[in-house]
Amino acid sequence: MIFSSLTSIAVFALGLAQAAPTDGSRTWEEAYAKAEQVVSQMSIEQKVGLTTGIGWEKTNCVGNTHASEDPFFPSLCLQDGPLGTRFADNATAGVSGINAAASFDRELMYKRAEYIGEESRGKGVHIQLGPSVDLLRAPHGGRGWEAFGEDPYLQGVSGYEFVRGIQDQNVIATAKHYILNNQETNRTTSNSITDERTLHEIYAWPYAKMIEAGLGAVMCSYNYINDIYACENDYALNTVLKGDLDFKGFVMSDWGATHSTAPSANNGLDMTMPGDIVMGDGYSWFGPNLTAAVENGDVSEERLTDMAMRIAAAHFKVGQDKDFPETTLRSFDRDAAPEVVVSDDHADIVREIGAASVVVLTNDGILPLSSDGLSKIAIIGSDAAQPSLGLNSPDCADQGCSDGTYSMGWGSGSVDYPYLIDPTQGISNRAGESVEIVTSYDDWDTEAAAEAALDADIAFVFAKAPAGEEYIMVEGNHDRQNLSLWHNADNLIQAVADVNENTVVVIHSTGPVLMPWLDSVRSVVWPGLPGQETGNSLADVLFGDVNPSGRLPYTIAKNEEDYPADISLEYDIEYAEKLLVGYRHFDANGIEPLFPFGHGLSYSSFEYEKLKINTNRGCRDTMATATVFVRNTGDVDGAEIPQAYIGFPEDAGEPPKVLRGFEKIYLKAGQKRKVTFEFRKIDLSIWDVDSRSWETPEGEYTIYIGASSRDIRQTGTFTL
Repeated sequence: MIFSSLTSIAVFALGLAQAAPTDGSRTWEEAYAKAEQVVSQMSIEQKVGLTTGIGWEKTNCVGNTHASEDPFFPSLCLQDGPLGTRFADNATAGVSGINAAASFDRELMYKRAEYIGEESRGKGVHIQLGPSVDLLRAPHGGRGWEAFGEDPYLQGVSGYEFVRGIQDQNVIATAKHYILNNQETNRTTSNSITDERTLHEIYAWPYAKMIEAGLGAVMCSYNYINDIYACENDYALNTVLKGDLDFKGFVMSDWGATHSTAPSANNGLDMTMPGDIVMGDGYSWFGPNLTAAVENGDVSEERLTDMAMRIAAAHFKVGQDKDFPETTLRSFDRDAAPEVVVSDDHADIVREIGAASVVVLTNDGILPLSSDGLSKIAIIGSDAAQPSLGLNSPDCADQGCSDGTYSMGWGSGSVDYPYLIDPTQGISNRAGESVEIVTSYDDWDTEAAAEAALDADIAFVFAKAPAGEEYIMVEGNHDRQNLSLWHNADNLIQAVADVNENTVVVIHSTGPVLMPWLDSVRSVVWPGLPGQETGNSLADVLFGDVNPSGRLPYTIAKNEEDYPADISLEYDIEYAEKLLVGYRHFDANGIEPLFPFGHGLSYSSFEYEKLKINTNRGCRDTMATATVFVRNTGDVDGAEIPQAYIGFPEDAGEPPKVLRGFEKIYLKAGQKRKVTFEFRKIDLSIWDVDSRSWETPEGEYTIYIGASSRDIRQTGTFTL
């Protein structure tokens, strides 16, 4: 989406109370029956109104549809985003999608979505514009932080739990950006080109999983697909999404991504947002133009009815027809918004997920910190501090700055901070008054940094690599121009490491970075983008109050050129790597990563043993099962995340191995547990282009069970 800045955030307090969500969810069959009762009474104009946004900056939400009377149907409020409720006060600024993925924890993924849905419902939002499942195809991608990493299976699980959590709160989830929208550079003018098998196995895979969860809405993207706009692409919308994937919800355009009337409607677009042809111009490709297209036969009334039915059915499916709160957002007049507090105890959940998603990349034993003998801590780098411009500064609309600690990307996927616990605060509070804290926040003054760190017991150097959405440029970046840390961080780290042998580096980044100083430091900690509780979540891990269990949702390479894809400046973006995205490329080409997909250290150690594999011939669902025992062989309690990868028969044309399962298990020191992985037919199938269906290859399969894509502990085979 594209948005203008908002400078006014004051509210007047009415203290409106909000009812709890209703248990009104329905099957699609039941939802369509309810929708038919309403839509069958609508005129052409009323059905068109349901499909057409009212216009940019003319509504309470970033998008609103037209209401209908006789029969009654409400104006639906559409609001960002994948992280929380945008343009809202008294709400939560939680962890980003990339952190949810790094937790590798289904329960926490659901809890995150549940509170986001609760807050949006409390503000009267009908349609949440999230999750994003844009694969991190290139490590430079500007909006990778909104989504769930480089692997389609991980994206699918994360998206599935997001949809469940949001829609259990009576709010419609919107999966985006459909499809092949994997960079911000030239996003409205570039043409994505890929083959049918890659489309289904990689980029459509997460959508299929979310549709299994009952997904209500999909947002089509800005880009062209094979020279046709995504939002009027018959193959992408009708053949694949509504046909192959059997999607029963509705398709909305991204904001300003509609480019026609009849071609868009006939080829699968059900709703245009925010309604304008050009943002704010008051004209629409739908509205009166769609009415005229139906009346003159360019669009059939049957198709118009289908568009309206899909929207209404999604509304009824999640139970919005009973006790749904009034919309109290005033997105474009924040002063006029009544005060509705929806944050509840959600900060506790944010802190929990933030700690669970901290990835410890290296640690030679310096962590966790011990209070014994600890008298002085040096904290170096502006990334450890509050933004000098203040929180939610009008000079940093939609978080479009690189000032202070980095805990959220910029763009329409951002939200306002109610407060921000920075790393210095978090570490200081946890260390206590007996420990001296010295700081140096000037990233360019390496001498001051070295002086501050010289006699400290431990020196933390904080660094960042921000990114965000296309309509905001920060220091020349939306997609990152390179994989280097920002603001002289490499030199800053080396300067501190040269004078203090107990140097720990903490990196807040959208995605992978280069680490030329790696051999000079004792530990590297990767907290991702943790939101308002960033300092507390980090301190929980540094001091051992939480045993780290986060895992990388992408590969960190030794060299920038090791990756399979980069940001393209061409009109045609060829997805030439096909199935070899992320770690699959590294495996297939024998490239050793710096840190592999799925990697993350614990303060404990774990042993894997006794892999057992059973096949279920003739079973239509679970075709194979693997069990393995995992033992905590360390001295402290903690969580381990065994990961299951499948190697297909050689002639299947698949990568060496692909993720097909993971489980987070908690083990006390010395405890052993059995972990079970079930592999469904879809998990063991490939997309056959000739039959246009999923086919299970015959032959020998390999199961790899391990702690990362490269740390394989148990291997076995089975034959189908």
